[in-house]
Amino acid sequence: MDKEEISARQAGQVSLGEELVVDRLGFGAMRLTGPGIWGAPNDRSRALAVLRRAVELGVNFIDTADSYGPFVSEELIAEALYPYPSRLVIATKGGWNRPGPNQWTHDATPPHLRKAVEGSLKRLRLERIDVYQLHIPDPVVSFDLSVETLAQLREEGKIRCVALSNVTQEHIERARKIVPIVSVQNRYSFADREWDYVVEHCERNSIVFIPWAPLGAGRIAGEVLDHIAKAHQATPMQVAVAWLLWRSPMILPIPGTSSLQHVEENVAAASLRLSREECERLLGVPQLVGTR
Repeated sequence: MDKEEISARQAGQVSLGEELVVDRLGFGAMRLTGPGIWGAPNDRSRALAVLRRAVELGVNFIDTADSYGPFVSEELIAEALYPYPSRLVIATKGGWNRPGPNQWTHDATPPHLRKAVEGSLKRLRLERIDVYQLHIPDPVVSFDLSVETLAQLREEGKIRCVALSNVTQEHIERARKIVPIVSVQNRYSFADREWDYVVEHCERNSIVFIPWAPLGAGRIAGEVLDHIAKAHQATPMQVAVAWLLWRSPMILPIPGTSSLQHVEENVAAASLRLSREECERLLGVPQLVGTR
């Protein structure tokens, strides 16, 4: 790949609702925390440098959550980037807690979501969160009630746009009856397409689809991915991101890393153009199914 000009702007743009336009290659800030997505990073200065470098490379959409650390990822974003560039959109999430390394617990009750939003506002040093995502439906709380709470917080001016994560098409349509939904974030990659029908639903309804684990396919890279990467003098991870950009104009990849080298490689994927034949060959890779 030609590395003379590395910029997220090469990926084009996408609209989050009617108010926000971002470049179509973002940054996922989960892996800036400590091992197991728990605690502070081993090298705080490097984590801050990665965030700053991502923005220098044109990234203007950063995805995080209060459970990453917990709280650490949001704190790092503010420390590295505040006062924020005018075009930067920060999306965060609530409703899923992090009680220990590699552990998740649900709490999407209205009181918790209100507390979570207030906490994110404080940590991110914001008066209003641009995109706030329900991290995952809570099996013991009414989904509609959780979404209604976020709609109320939007009306109060604490959230600009409401979004969802880890949901089905049914969830999306139920939520849209309550409040406009600007994005959906589910697990997705060229080798993990369980949510294909949700991608297509989002495209039909002008909802941005944000794939988490967009590089997860690298675990089963295999011959096809390696062959395409070598043909473009690219890494397998860059090919995986380029495939996502090809898959749908509503897809907004958010590859994350704690490495300066890798953030540059990931952003460079914005300019990688795969042929239709190459993309269709990747569709034939055996599927990988898993959960977060």
